Amino acid sequence: MKILMFFHGGSKNRGCEAIVRSGVALIKKQNPNVTVDLISLDAASDTMIPLIDTLYSEKRRQISKYSFNWLLSLINLKIFKDENFPYRIIHKDIIEKIPHYDVFLSIGGDNYCYGEQPGFYEINRCIKKAGKKLVLWGASIGTEDLSEQKIQDLKLFDLILARETLTMDILKNNGIQEVKLCADGAFTMDKEELSLPEGWVENNTIGFNYSPLVWKKNSNSKKAAFDLVQHIIVNTNLTIALTPHVIESGNDDYAILQEFYNQFKESGRVLILPKDLNAIQYKGYISRMRFFIGARTHATIAAYSSGVPTMVLGYSVKSKGIAKDIFGTEKLVLNLEEISNSEKLISNFDEMLEEEKSLKAVLENKIPEIKKMSHKAAAYLFELN
Repeated sequence: MKILMFFHGGSKNRGCEAIVRSGVALIKKQNPNVTVDLISLDAASDTMIPLIDTLYSEKRRQISKYSFNWLLSLINLKIFKDENFPYRIIHKDIIEKIPHYDVFLSIGGDNYCYGEQPGFYEINRCIKKAGKKLVLWGASIGTEDLSEQKIQDLKLFDLILARETLTMDILKNNGIQEVKLCADGAFTMDKEELSLPEGWVENNTIGFNYSPLVWKKNSNSKKAAFDLVQHIIVNTNLTIALTPHVIESGNDDYAILQEFYNQFKESGRVLILPKDLNAIQYKGYISRMRFFIGARTHATIAAYSSGVPTMVLGYSVKSKGIAKDIFGTEKLVLNLEEISNSEKLISNFDEMLEEEKSLKAVLENKIPEIKKMSHKAAAYLFELN
């Protein structure tokens, strides 16, 4: 079997790296002889991921007005009524690989949370027209994300692997039946423990992750996050390790966390982790924290999977669903509106401190089950006819 992982933006987003890194490891563990290749928009950032057989670079082509491709698109639209021709040009690097693979793994687990994706829909149609298997790996999709066009696209998939029960229920309730429940593969990802940085206090350091994505979705959330950090400094003796997890241009956690560092560095209780660590190295630090507060889903998965009590600055179904599958409720997950409420953030933080022992007990009991669910993804993949 030859598998191509696609719709990967690159590993400067350490969550995307975690999906690929854990996914290929789970697949190879299930069947070491299978070929797993990856096509990436930033292949240079993915070279450190082990077990990938071949790494391809994807370039999405632009169609300039009056260019040859623009003329071809116009002809196809006017004569053949084919409005999707431009997408086949834009995504040519993926489409030209369709004849060479048996299974196509769409690994952008939350790509369907960001509006309509007509180019993606067209690629999926091309894959199915060629008689190949199409799998959505580690999906998270909310009711608010669905449209009739998107539902029809999702019905093309031979297998959708939902990483939490909220997504599975939403999809099945909308007539999408080829859905299996697993858990995010990143729960199984290894860690690499580097030397602790200056200022780190063992057994008494809390990780803090905040992202430009959250700030753009709720501009008042940054002030509330500042208020929370101030509360931690004034009312506890915890050291705060500011923890970036995405370092993409225009979406750089490190840049925004630098603002927090500059604001609070005089306290002597704040440090910022480097921006050039990979996913397993960040997990190595997160696993040695006493608590974690995070906006990036895979940073919180690194914490959960290491038994670290975690508060989530959530903004989508994935955050809610993952917490619900662990705790039975959306425990310590704040929604997009709540994260601009300083009192709510502080109240949830205080609750996390008070319930430290019980939270750790739940994680110790539940995470082994969640990891078993992660392994089911590969098992379901190989059950495809």
